[in-house]
Amino acid sequence: MFIFLGMLAISINDMLIKQLSGEYPLHQIVFVRSCIGISFSLVLVQFEGGWTILRTDRKAKHALRGLTVVISNLTYFAALAVMPLADTTAMFFVAPLFITLLSIPFLGEKVGARRIIAVLVGFIGVIVMLRPGSARAEDSPHILILLLPILAALAYAFLQILTRKLGGKSKASAMAVYIQATFIFVSICFWLVAGDGSYAQGQENEVLIFLLRAWTWPDTADLWLFLLLGLMSAIIGYALSMAYKSANAATIAPFEYIALPLAIFWGWSIFGTLPDRWVVLGLVLIAGSGLYVFLRERVVDRPVAARRPMRRW
Repeated sequence: MFIFLGMLAISINDMLIKQLSGEYPLHQIVFVRSCIGISFSLVLVQFEGGWTILRTDRKAKHALRGLTVVISNLTYFAALAVMPLADTTAMFFVAPLFITLLSIPFLGEKVGARRIIAVLVGFIGVIVMLRPGSARAEDSPHILILLLPILAALAYAFLQILTRKLGGKSKASAMAVYIQATFIFVSICFWLVAGDGSYAQGQENEVLIFLLRAWTWPDTADLWLFLLLGLMSAIIGYALSMAYKSANAATIAPFEYIALPLAIFWGWSIFGTLPDRWVVLGLVLIAGSGLYVFLRERVVDRPVAARRPMRRW
């Protein structure tokens, strides 16, 4: 129930950001979302030990972890602005495969031949979705834009590697505060440099316009969307934490793939888009390989790709 609730909140979060991307800059959306999210996180800090748990002697690693979250979110949400919701979500789900590979050099974990083959199958799914060298429709995103969710997944994988190194000595609520504070700091820096929208003038690239357009006061109707977005951020953190505290991660993690049909549903019902046959084939390959990795880790009792929930803050 908790993992389903968390995935539902993530899918609504992504849908809302795509909905708001046509009128507001990404850094404004992230700023409002993070201000609401950090409020909830600070409440949780009080339940997990009070203000003292915010002290850390690993400032550099926390800063690097915050940077990976920012890169992952900026690239993922930038892709959402111009790509179909289902396509973006499916490509991001190569993250567990990246985690599996990165765990070998960075965590010293052993990954067998079967899981390596599964990872390769997953990346073949990415190639199928990208269809390099094939004729693309005129309105199709540029190949560099299509690579944004892959970059987001890679940054997210590094985030999870760092999380494992820090997780034993830092409370979940404290780590959430660090991340939300990083988002707020980066958003303010964006506003100071590009908040007036001057860098967006004359731009034709939709991603750059989304990143650089001027801050505007939200319409009354959109204020409710921003509030719902912040609420979804809080639900994601709480629901996934509860899910992974209640059962083994290798058992829970495969249920995260419920986000894929949810993304297809929101893409169809809100934006009127459905994935084509190549995207569906790639989606099946990515999801199938990821599920095999999870299940194989459970069999050998050597979890690599799923010790932490798939959180997009």
